[in-house]
Amino acid sequence: MNDRHLAHPLDLESPRLSVEKPAVRFDVQGERSDDDRVAAAISAFTHDFGRDVVVGLESCIHCGHCAEACQFFVATGDAKYTPTWKLEPFAQAYRREAGPFSWLYRALGMRSKVTVDELEAWQELIYDACTLCGRCTLACPMSIDIAGLVGLARHGMAQAGLVPHELWAVTERAARDGSPLGATPAVLKERLEWLSDEHEVDIHVDRPRAEILVTFSSIEIMKYPLSLVATARVMNHAGCDWTVSSAGYEATNFGMLAGSAEWQKRMTMKIVDAALACGAKIVVVPECGHAYSALRWQGANMLGRPLPFRVLHISEFLAEYLASGRIRVRQQAGSIAFHDPCQVSRRGGATQAPRDVLAALGLELRETKDSGDLNFCCGGGGGVIVNHRADELRYRAFGIKMAQLDATGADSMVTSCSNCRQSFDDGQAHFGWDRRMGSLLELVADHLDAPASGATQGRTAGA
Repeated sequence: MNDRHLAHPLDLESPRLSVEKPAVRFDVQGERSDDDRVAAAISAFTHDFGRDVVVGLESCIHCGHCAEACQFFVATGDAKYTPTWKLEPFAQAYRREAGPFSWLYRALGMRSKVTVDELEAWQELIYDACTLCGRCTLACPMSIDIAGLVGLARHGMAQAGLVPHELWAVTERAARDGSPLGATPAVLKERLEWLSDEHEVDIHVDRPRAEILVTFSSIEIMKYPLSLVATARVMNHAGCDWTVSSAGYEATNFGMLAGSAEWQKRMTMKIVDAALACGAKIVVVPECGHAYSALRWQGANMLGRPLPFRVLHISEFLAEYLASGRIRVRQQAGSIAFHDPCQVSRRGGATQAPRDVLAALGLELRETKDSGDLNFCCGGGGGVIVNHRADELRYRAFGIKMAQLDATGADSMVTSCSNCRQSFDDGQAHFGWDRRMGSLLELVADHLDAPASGATQGRTAGA
C-alpha cells in the first residue's frame, strides 16, 4: 500500500474509534501510475452508465433543492457540499465518454478528461461529506437518486485505489477475515457461548435446518453484545425456529460503502449461502442500516436473481410479531424520541415499523422536527464515521440532530441502528451531551411479557 499523505490509521483492534484531528490529505492504495488510476476510474464509471444513471445525469436542472437537504451544506453553508457537485467527475466522465454529444465535446475540447488531481480532490466530497443518506434524493424535484449516483461514483474511486485509508482498511479486513472488526467465526462462537452462560439465554448456532436465519453486525458483536442477547430472548419468547450461522452471520457490508462491488458481493453471498444451506424462509437483518440496504435492496443484484427468502430488518420483525401476538410486551409510561436510520427508513421503506413497536409498548412518541423519511442523518453513515479526517465536519452535522432531539423534551431516545448508536455515543462524548441513545431491540427485550404460546424455554446453546 502506498502510504503517501497517510495519517492516523484506524485502530482495528478496538471497536471504539479514537478521535484525532488529521492533516488534510487524500489516500491511495497500491503502486500505480496516475494514468492507470484515471483509466480504472473511467472504466468503472462507464460500466455504471446504465439507463437510470443516464436519465439522472441528463435530468438535473441545477435548482439547488438538494443543497438545503444535505446536512453538511446546512451545517457549513459551503457550496462545495452541494450534493450534485459531489458528482462532478462522474458527470464529467459521462458527458465526455458516453453522453449523446460526447463526440462533439471531445472534438471541440469542450469537456476535458477527468484527471487524477480531480479524483483525489473529490475523495473528501464523495466519502467524507456524504453518508449516502438519500435526503437529497427525496428533495430532488426531478426524482434523481443523487445518493445512489454517489454510491456508483465510489465504484470508480475504489477501482482507482482512491478510498480513504481507514475505510479501505476495515473493508479489506472484512474481505480477508470475514469481519471488519475481527469478529471471526471463532470469536463469534466464543462470545455467544459466554453471553449464553452469562445471561442464561438459549442461543442457537449452526442448526442444520431453521426457518429464520439471524444475522449480526460486527459493531454489535464487539461493542453492543447485549443486542445479541436481546435478539435471542425475543426469538425464544416468540417460539421461533431460528439459528445463527458461523458461515454467514456478518451483516455489515463495507464493500458497499467503500465502492468495491467484488467485496460487496462476497459479503452478501456468505449470508445468501448460509440461508440456502439451512433452508431459511426469513433472514433477519440486525440493527444496522446499511446492512439492511445491502441485503434487502441490493442482494438480488449480487445473486443475479430474486432472493429466495424474505429479508426483514429487526424492527420489521418486531412489528410483525407484536401485531400477530407472538411477541408480548409490558406497557410502559413516559415519552420517547426515535432516530430514524436513513438506510432503514428513507432508503429502506421501513419507517412505520419502529413506530408500531413503540406504540405497542405504550410509550408517547415525540417526533423531531424532521422525522421519518425526512430525518437528518446521525452524520456517521456511509462509512463516514471511520474516516478521522471527517471528524470536524461530522460533528458540525451531528449538531443538527442533537438540537432536534433536545427540542422534543422526550424522557429517552432510541434507534434501530448500531452504527447510529456508535455515532451518537461518539457525539455524546465529544460534546459532553447529557443524553444517551438506546436500542429499540433491547428496549423490547427488556420488557417482554409472559412468553407467547409455544415459546421455548431453557438453554440448549449450539446445534
